[in-house]
Amino acid sequence: MSAIAGIHSAAEAPPLFAGLAGDISVSFEFFPPKSDAAADQLQATIDSLAACAPEFVSVTYGAGGTTQDRTIATVERILTQSQLPVASHLTCVGASKLEVSRVAEGLWAKGVRHIVALRGDGAAPDTEFEPHPQGYRNAAGLVAGLRQVAPFEISVAAYPEVHPDAASPEADLDNLKRKIDAGADRALTQFFFSPDTFLRFRDRAAAAGISVPIVPGILPITNFEQTRRFAAACGAQVPAWMEQVFAGLEQHPETRQLVAATLAAEFCRKLYAGGVREFHFYTLNRPELTKAICHLLGKRVPAQVRQAA
Repeated sequence: MSAIAGIHSAAEAPPLFAGLAGDISVSFEFFPPKSDAAADQLQATIDSLAACAPEFVSVTYGAGGTTQDRTIATVERILTQSQLPVASHLTCVGASKLEVSRVAEGLWAKGVRHIVALRGDGAAPDTEFEPHPQGYRNAAGLVAGLRQVAPFEISVAAYPEVHPDAASPEADLDNLKRKIDAGADRALTQFFFSPDTFLRFRDRAAAAGISVPIVPGILPITNFEQTRRFAAACGAQVPAWMEQVFAGLEQHPETRQLVAATLAAEFCRKLYAGGVREFHFYTLNRPELTKAICHLLGKRVPAQVRQAA
């Protein structure tokens, strides 16, 4: 094939998002708001993303349980006002097993049927996790304990690029296997920026005997510097080319958002080509990028919703 013929062939390839069947499922993560204005923003985000028919939404839990009251209040508000399936995060940090059980029992009584069970980080920024003297030492223990409280659906965390505290990739995968064996129903991954990173991790997990769904966590980039800080804290690699693409856009938010949507959509399309059909979005309580990506992947907003908007 000549070089010119090759160019014509590439140009005539079907569009990247053409013909998608809309056969994906999505879930969204929110964090509890700190003010009335932030609560209004979150509600607007939930209302907007509800049109994407998420399998569930989740609400984060601050370091050391610092947002426990706000997390539970946010979960209750979503249950009553939006009627979406909602999962509450729950960690091991700063609480005894009895205290964790009481929180879980309270969530069940409020109608929560899904928990994202996490070990959690240190109670203060940049500190190591230390288990409570009467608490759970890890997420596997937490999962086993929750199984004694009620028949929750339980999600746990997975790390395609290895948890910063793990001794090795093998040890990290063994830890995930212990969480699954303790009764977890799925794993939601930390965010990452290379599709191959997830696909290789998924294959390694399958080879290790992990058969539950492993759902990629997607972080659309609303602020590149903030994303870089997030990545440094959790050990995720930010490609050099991505820094080049976002260079100079700090004072151009509209352009930055268009660039971010393009990159995230292409990223998810490559995962889709690799067989991924479930996506978990870290929304940062903003709907625009997540909704655009879902739309491009075939998760269309229903016509009646568009007409009513």
